[in-house]
Amino acid sequence: MIKAHYPTDKFQQISTPFYYYDLDVLRSTLSEIKMLDLPENYMVHYAMKANVNPSILEVIKNTGFGADCVSGGEIQAAIDAGFPASKIVFAGVGKSDWEINLALDHDIFCFNAESVPELEVINELAASKNKKARVALRINPDVSAHTHKYITTGLSENKFGINMEDLDHVISLLPKLTHLEFTGIHFHIGSQITDMTAFHNLCVRIEEIQDIFNTKNIEITHINVGGGLGVNYEHPNHFPVPEFETYFKTFRDHLGLKPGQTLHFELGRSIVAQCGSLISRVLYVKEGSTRKFVILDAGFTDLIRPALYQAYHRIENLSSEKPTCLYDVVGPICESSDVFAKDFMLNETKRGDLIAIRSAGAYGEIMASQYNLRSLPQAYTSDELK
Repeated sequence: MIKAHYPTDKFQQISTPFYYYDLDVLRSTLSEIKMLDLPENYMVHYAMKANVNPSILEVIKNTGFGADCVSGGEIQAAIDAGFPASKIVFAGVGKSDWEINLALDHDIFCFNAESVPELEVINELAASKNKKARVALRINPDVSAHTHKYITTGLSENKFGINMEDLDHVISLLPKLTHLEFTGIHFHIGSQITDMTAFHNLCVRIEEIQDIFNTKNIEITHINVGGGLGVNYEHPNHFPVPEFETYFKTFRDHLGLKPGQTLHFELGRSIVAQCGSLISRVLYVKEGSTRKFVILDAGFTDLIRPALYQAYHRIENLSSEKPTCLYDVVGPICESSDVFAKDFMLNETKRGDLIAIRSAGAYGEIMASQYNLRSLPQAYTSDELK
């Protein structure tokens, strides 16, 4: 088991806040997946939306994984990082024309299409280039992920995918869209899933959906089950690597692939979350009438997850080994929601202490903003600071 290492002497020389990526943790995480010796017909795509830091992408690309993109910008970043276009999939409920054209020009592996209008537009744009676009239908399986409502994506009430009651109609249209090549089906039920029952239920629904295609004599060569595997935010030191073995075993045990079928996965958070930390300095320790506040120079402009999802991140004082005290850990942004944690036990803290907000490698730097005209955080890696 490898734990994140913090070169605090180097940190003292760097302006905060900044992101720090321990690439040894990332490499160890990727090695855990590779050591599982997955079947040859299993293909892992890294979900680019989690983190597109060039150093992160370089390490992941070297594993041979593909890329899962949800924008033209992510497609370009994947291409620039060296991911082969033949391993790039493109999802998203609102693909614009320029994004579709970019994907067509690079001849990516597959569009994960989410509606009839989108299928028609991809067909039209592919026809204008005298090309055939490979497409999978993103189907909304109405399977609950038992996670936060903002990161649940597989219910009928969500904006994503084609609902089950519309599937027959969509299938009937496919032969008329002559510049599309149907390759398979795609799903994504949500994020930060730690209960494997949700994935088991997805497997059951996929089997039912396969039967629908079988009755129509339509061949499915590729099944994409999306991602969503969660990480342990409470104990990143004790559980730096997610439950990859149990995750993949769930699909091996409960989803029967037919000869010639390939199973695709789109893992993001589970690959990069634990390698990243947001490093901040304490500006002030403020005594309130009933609460004690640690005010950091990092705010929700640098890590929005606690404000947006009420997400928990472990917070550590890298400068103190004193007894713990109860604090509210907050940022400097002019919003009451700029709170990283309330009633948090932290080693006794003073102005200037270095603070690490853990498990921030996913949906941290990539979601940063310049609200209040703040500068975007810089990023550094363990390889740079050795």
